[in-house]
Amino acid sequence: MTMATLAVILSVGGILVTGLLAVLYVRDPVRGLAQTTHRPEFLPQVMADRYSAMCFLALGATVYGDLKVIAWLFTAFVLMGFADAWIYARAGHPYFKHLLSGVAAAVVVAVAVAAMALSGAA
Repeated sequence: MTMATLAVILSVGGILVTGLLAVLYVRDPVRGLAQTTHRPEFLPQVMADRYSAMCFLALGATVYGDLKVIAWLFTAFVLMGFADAWIYARAGHPYFKHLLSGVAAAVVVAVAVAAMALSGAA
């Protein structure tokens, strides 16, 4: 087994773990918090970490310069923005900033996909 193969296998493990945690949070947010040992009082600091990580990912994708990677990453940002907007809108809270972040990410995706299509790289 090569190191590249091992890296891919370990990455699949990470996908499975984060996917299972996502399902856990969707089904039972309180249990999800308990299972991951997150504390509600620290969520603002955790969100700061998450936004920093998203910025780091976007920086890496941008510096790498692969339009497929940029489109894939920003599609995840579309999902987050629209999902957060939906959650807050249903609860009757302000949601425009979340909606706008989803739209802005969608513009990045659309431009990246259009660039790939025009260049024949899609």
